[in-house]
Amino acid sequence: MTENATAQMRENKMGVMPVNKLLLTMSIPMIISMLVQALYNIVDSIWVSYINQDALTAVGLSFPLQNLMMSVALGTGVGINALLSKSLGEKNQKLVNQTAANGIFLELISALMCMVLALFVTRIFFTVQTDIPRIIEYGQDYLFICMFFCIPLFGQITFERLLLSTGRTFYSMITQAFGAIINIVLDPILIFGLGPFPELGIKGAALATVTAQLCAMLLAVFFNLKVNKDIQFHSMRGFRPNGTIIKRIYSVGLPSIIMTSIGSVMTFCLNKILLSFSDAAVAAFNVYFKLQSFVFMPVFGLNSGMVPIVAYNYGARKPERLVKVIKLSITYAVSIMAVGVAIMQIMPVTLLNMFNPTAELIEIGVPMLRIISLHFLVAGFCIICGSVFQALDHSIFSMLISLCRQLFVLLPSAYLLSLTGVLNNVWFAFLIAECCSLLMTVLVLIKVYREKIKPLYTHTS
Repeated sequence: MTENATAQMRENKMGVMPVNKLLLTMSIPMIISMLVQALYNIVDSIWVSYINQDALTAVGLSFPLQNLMMSVALGTGVGINALLSKSLGEKNQKLVNQTAANGIFLELISALMCMVLALFVTRIFFTVQTDIPRIIEYGQDYLFICMFFCIPLFGQITFERLLLSTGRTFYSMITQAFGAIINIVLDPILIFGLGPFPELGIKGAALATVTAQLCAMLLAVFFNLKVNKDIQFHSMRGFRPNGTIIKRIYSVGLPSIIMTSIGSVMTFCLNKILLSFSDAAVAAFNVYFKLQSFVFMPVFGLNSGMVPIVAYNYGARKPERLVKVIKLSITYAVSIMAVGVAIMQIMPVTLLNMFNPTAELIEIGVPMLRIISLHFLVAGFCIICGSVFQALDHSIFSMLISLCRQLFVLLPSAYLLSLTGVLNNVWFAFLIAECCSLLMTVLVLIKVYREKIKPLYTHTS
């Protein structure tokens, strides 16, 4: 066996496998798991809609705080992912192990903070949005359970990210799919009291969610201990937090947390704008979020496969592979989004009918889906580029673009358009915001290429 062949055997597949095959190998399992997750999101809301429209509205109003919690978990996970994959590319085993240990510690502390927050803010959160007692009660019951029992959520995300960081996307797919399927099965059982189980209503939907997260977390821990040989978990005995590593995790993770949290602020404010028209407008917007997840989730799955490849090959100084995976990811993302646009333009009524809609919700929902979906193609390009910025330690750019898009363009546009008194005009704010995001993304992409990627060609030559 030649020396070169021996070296390739020692190197992680992210540095040697043909790029297109590698991207598909790592992304397809994540896309499948994300589609299952999106299916869960839709099925969850479908079952809740059969309680009544107020329950569906309550779930929609709870999204900003749920998203804030998810933002902390996922953002920290992005920081773990980027640093750990980069350390693998640099063949720094000690830093790989320390990153994993400090990442687990950070996610646990974050979960404990969310539990404390749940005790004090869940009811207040709904009373500042609406004065309808039934929506407030539904919302508090649902959100408190999801937030107070959040350790499984943080644990699931953490251990899935450790699998992703080392290229084991198949096991991450199994973990996510396992949790989503359990959730789908438990939803009707706990909501409507099937078999020996009591009828718990909207509390049942929340309990189904946290139970599924617990099962997925336990499976993710098992997979890491059994098959993730790139991380030496036995070395974590006697763990002490490392300030330098925590800072490096959050140098990527904190901008990601802020960027995703901006979505919470946007949704909260947009819900307030929509409530000035009707409660049905909020319910319709919640339905849109569930449906668009079926389009966006595969792109996020593609991202999950792409980010460790980009980070690894940047650390390994292989610019040709890095650029190729970015181009392929953009092509695949825009193609996925094109399918989503076509579906929402052609069959909006069919999609809405899954949610036991009232006539008012149908009237609002059809033009809403057709208008908002027009921005999907541009969004696909921007999502991929934003993740590239994160993988190359430029998360601040992703954060600033998201901040400008959602807070400085989308919300002001939505408010001004709402002053026309025509609800359909509000949806055009999404198109305006995405066009601004495209311009900023292209400018930053040029800058990042010149500063981070182009110099690698000089080094390799």
